[in-house]
Amino acid sequence: MTAYKDRSKEELLQLKEELEAKYKEFQGMGLKLDMSRGKPSAAQLDLSMGMMDVLDSFTDLKCEAGIDCRNYGVMDGVPEAKRLLGELIEVPAEHIIIYGNSSLNVMFDTVSHAYTHGVLGMTPWCKLDKVKFLCPVPGYDRHFSITEYFGIEMINVPMTPDGPDMDMVEKLVSEDEAIKGIWCVPKYSNPQGYTYSDETVRRFANLKPAAKDFRIFWDNAYNVHHLYSEPQDVILELLSECEKAGNPDMVYKFSSTSKISFPGSGVAAVSASTANLDDLRKHLKVQTIGHDKLNQLRHVRYFKNIHGIEKQMEKHAEIMRPKFEAVLEILDRELGGLEIGEWTKPYGGYFISFDSMEGCAKAIVAKAKEAGVVMTGAGATYPYGKDPHDSNIRIAPSFPPIEELIQATELFVLCVKLVSVDKLLESM
Repeated sequence: MTAYKDRSKEELLQLKEELEAKYKEFQGMGLKLDMSRGKPSAAQLDLSMGMMDVLDSFTDLKCEAGIDCRNYGVMDGVPEAKRLLGELIEVPAEHIIIYGNSSLNVMFDTVSHAYTHGVLGMTPWCKLDKVKFLCPVPGYDRHFSITEYFGIEMINVPMTPDGPDMDMVEKLVSEDEAIKGIWCVPKYSNPQGYTYSDETVRRFANLKPAAKDFRIFWDNAYNVHHLYSEPQDVILELLSECEKAGNPDMVYKFSSTSKISFPGSGVAAVSASTANLDDLRKHLKVQTIGHDKLNQLRHVRYFKNIHGIEKQMEKHAEIMRPKFEAVLEILDRELGGLEIGEWTKPYGGYFISFDSMEGCAKAIVAKAKEAGVVMTGAGATYPYGKDPHDSNIRIAPSFPPIEELIQATELFVLCVKLVSVDKLLESM
């Protein structure tokens, strides 16, 4: 195909007329399709329905420590749940605290604790003149919402296929004591599906931050969310790398079963050094008497161990893989060679990252919405919702049935073409 930028004005005007006719056809279809968030589909939720039958009124509801899970107690999680989540994120059970149903809630609590009471006895962030966070971009909008909520200044750090720009990260954290943390989705990142390289992980572990209370917020949301049996991305375990580097306290590692079992009814956890966990427990023992131990028990007895989780994720992949492949096939077929967009081709996770021509993303998303397809807002993958290039769009293939997903993607590429043609005509 001839790149759009190499076509004459007359050719682009003729193309625009053809594209607008197709767009009117879509508008006449009365579509109401949602690709706005990375939610599991109903078919994926059905995979965990057997968990509802694990506990009943005849079940022994004591955990392996002999504690009645119907009652108060065990503030930081039953032993078998710690072991299961430890296997999931590759850390010893003694380095785990089990929380409630959402890792996002744990991350919010961890920032809140640092903000109001400080980290390991250091000055609470709320008493400092300025607090800053590094934000790899494009990134996860809900991370950015947490730091924005607390009035923390966010600094964009460009992402690469190997992870954040580590030259920039190392320079900034070593020079500025106000930088207290960095958000990371290190495996199958949101939205690009990138996995941090071994070198990137080791450079994180060897950071020399000016702030003693600097922490890496390591959101390992997609650790087992592979699309293929081969190839699968593999990542170094950061907590042990930090210990080797003499920085055992520098990382909080978060995880949950939200996209493994039931989103909103899963089990979440944080892993960290002994000192960090003891610090978090001070906050936790005031906040709660203990999280839902029956749900912890339900998950452990259903999955049993990491092998049970891996089998579950193979079933998830069978549902997800055709959807990703359908979207990528349409992008390749319809936009390949036109030089009006670039996109990632991840081996796992929940998203495909699409970059349009500069200045086109908001218009593309708006045009898709006008014809009945709701997507994640353009700019959402940047702090404050401000994409400086107005180019990144997060594609979430998981939720719609595949027939609707194909229809929505066909409309999306049509909108990309239309907006791109308009952009090129404006510059002529």
